[in-house]
Amino acid sequence: MVQEKPSKTEVLLKEDVWATIKEFLNLGIHVGEGDSSIHITIGLFLMLTLSFIITYFALKWLRSLFTRKMPDEDKQKFISIFKFINYFVYIIVVLVTISAAGINITLLITASAALFVGLGLALQELFQDIIGGVFIILDKSLSVGDIVEVDHKVGRVFEIKLRTTRAITRDDKVIIIPNHKFISDTIYNYTQNHRSTRESVKVGVAYGSDVNLVTTVLEEAAMEQKGVLSNPKPFVLFEDFGDSALMFSVQFYINDSFSDPKIKSAVRYAIDAKFREHRISIPFPQRDVHIFQNSSDNG
Repeated sequence: MVQEKPSKTEVLLKEDVWATIKEFLNLGIHVGEGDSSIHITIGLFLMLTLSFIITYFALKWLRSLFTRKMPDEDKQKFISIFKFINYFVYIIVVLVTISAAGINITLLITASAALFVGLGLALQELFQDIIGGVFIILDKSLSVGDIVEVDHKVGRVFEIKLRTTRAITRDDKVIIIPNHKFISDTIYNYTQNHRSTRESVKVGVAYGSDVNLVTTVLEEAAMEQKGVLSNPKPFVLFEDFGDSALMFSVQFYINDSFSDPKIKSAVRYAIDAKFREHRISIPFPQRDVHIFQNSSDNG
């Protein structure tokens, strides 16, 4: 069977259709003049839209590919980092698409350089926060549930985001911590290595007190309190000879550093009661006042 050649009319019709489509795609506006002008057309807009759609599904597929075998906690951390990477990927896609459309992106980047520098300086702290969030997520230096001390405030972390970390303080207030603090400041993490922490309560007793009895009483006061661990066992340190008292501290371990003020308070109540029971006195500060009289006043 011999294939018939398209007629001249059909060829002209197809050429007219393609010419019409090209003319439609080239519709747009011109920005600038001369060699630095940019022609924003319907075709460019459609190319960008198609590129965004393809990139979106490609990134979604990559995210599911990398996170399919991850634990839920690590998966959430990876998604947070992936969102940050997405911004750079979309910027690259836009530049590549514009370049493919015949626009000189060098001129575009040069024209935007001053703007980028200004934004970089203005958003410097924001970038530091984001970089800090990436480091926190990658090296696992901080986890939800950790108890941290920031600017003399103690809080339990309940949410870690890419820019900020949120913790609830002991007085039920939320503290929002910029993530750059975790890479630039000294932060105390009470529960990074293990849940238990060692706490202490200090007390002074009068000179002449039975130090062995004081040691026994302090150990008992700590061991009897709810929340104090029996293992490791509480112990007492004879710390110093003070100006008006013998200084002791009882050291004990607890599992809930967040509630340690309540436990310390209970230990102090117990110490006061036991000291009264065993007639151990806590002395007042003593000061000697010497009065010198000028000999000329006696003349």
